[in-house]
Amino acid sequence: MGRYLISIIFVIAVIVGSAAIYFPGYWEHRFDTLIERHSRVYRVDELLVWSIIYEETYYRPWKVGADQEVGLMQVTPTVAREWAKETGLKVYERQASEDLYGLLSDPEKNIQVGCWYLEKLREQYRGRQAETAMMLAAYNAGPSRVTEWTKDIDADTISEADFISRIGISSTKAYVTSILRRYREIPAKTAK
Repeated sequence: MGRYLISIIFVIAVIVGSAAIYFPGYWEHRFDTLIERHSRVYRVDELLVWSIIYEETYYRPWKVGADQEVGLMQVTPTVAREWAKETGLKVYERQASEDLYGLLSDPEKNIQVGCWYLEKLREQYRGRQAETAMMLAAYNAGPSRVTEWTKDIDADTISEADFISRIGISSTKAYVTSILRRYREIPAKTAK
């Protein structure tokens, strides 16, 4: 019985792995409807959300990060609890305190909370030349880091390239650069 179960698990793993390799279109676009819906609600570009999810988890809703961030968009427990409280719905507040993993491993809720947080961050940087780069840096390293990296300059007029060069955490700099590159390449690819 044990060998049989191991064989079945192995076959399933091979099939799933092969599907991810040979059918990346399905793997990468299976959440597009959810991304489109929530990006519209929170007025965030769906291609940017797609690029963030690609970078964060490559579409694995079960992923848990080193700092306990959960799901497709790697939402932190603090952000999830803040979102739940702001909704005013006790069911979400209860779930955020009792079953955070269950709440955030649900692709629909994860994308909803992630888009909500992106819009909240974007409000802080709206109209700045480096708006999107600042928003991504804040999403990855926190808004206080963006403030730190722009404290001695005019944050409204700094160019995106100059802002990125000021990012003091190499992993955040790579994160922002990678997402912006992918985000900007998507329209060019779809136009062909």
